[in-house]
Amino acid sequence: MADPSAEHWYPTAAYLYTLHLDGPALAWEYLRRHPDYRRDWLRRRRRPEAAARWGLRLLEDPALDARDAHPAWFPDHDTVVQLYPDADPPPDAVAFAFWCLPGQKRLIHDGKRLVLLTRWPGCCLRLVIAPGLADGMAYAYAIRACAASCGRYQALVAELDKLATAGDAVTAGTARSRPAPAALLELNTLQALDGTLAGASLRDVAEGLFGVDAVAGDWHADSALRARVRRLVRRGDALMRGGYRRLAQLPPLREGRSAFPAKRP
Repeated sequence: MADPSAEHWYPTAAYLYTLHLDGPALAWEYLRRHPDYRRDWLRRRRRPEAAARWGLRLLEDPALDARDAHPAWFPDHDTVVQLYPDADPPPDAVAFAFWCLPGQKRLIHDGKRLVLLTRWPGCCLRLVIAPGLADGMAYAYAIRACAASCGRYQALVAELDKLATAGDAVTAGTARSRPAPAALLELNTLQALDGTLAGASLRDVAEGLFGVDAVAGDWHADSALRARVRRLVRRGDALMRGGYRRLAQLPPLREGRSAFPAKRP
């Protein structure tokens, strides 16, 4: 039997980047592991309409993790900030200054709009740039109208606060706080999911996550460690098979022909 420690999913260090991902980025991490999504990507030239099935405007390469991928979710997550030219700016209006935005910047066209993605340690900001907005122009923020706008307004404020606190320059060596339990849960879930997709046993997955010594001392039919690994595996499978939509704030799948096929034993 092959040594599981040689598998790509075994080193926990390979998943440390997931500790600082937001909801849309985590949603991508689960979606890109779905075998049916990977098949749709390979057949994308024959099935260009397949993106809508997954809640995307365009199919994204599943070989790219959230550090390099730019999935265009539809509809947008509440944290996407829309920028428009100000039709009636006051004399002291703030001008749009592309190069003064913090972080590493990337411009992406998602098939409909120009999206600016900027990242700096611990933060990721997504800006939709409206046609006609140029560098040096006065601009306004926009929020999509809805029945309950309070949550979207709070999300918009939170994103703008990132810009306010980041300043004009962001150093690469920024100290980060200890990861929250929720972030550690996502790391463990993704590692457990990759292990099971690679055909590893529950025990092998447990050794990769928690170490050989921990498993040797507490691995039996009714152990808490074994139950914990089972929950992680089930959680990862559920998030991959549609649960990621909650992370990306997408509407749930409709029952019927458009829904994903049921998992069979």
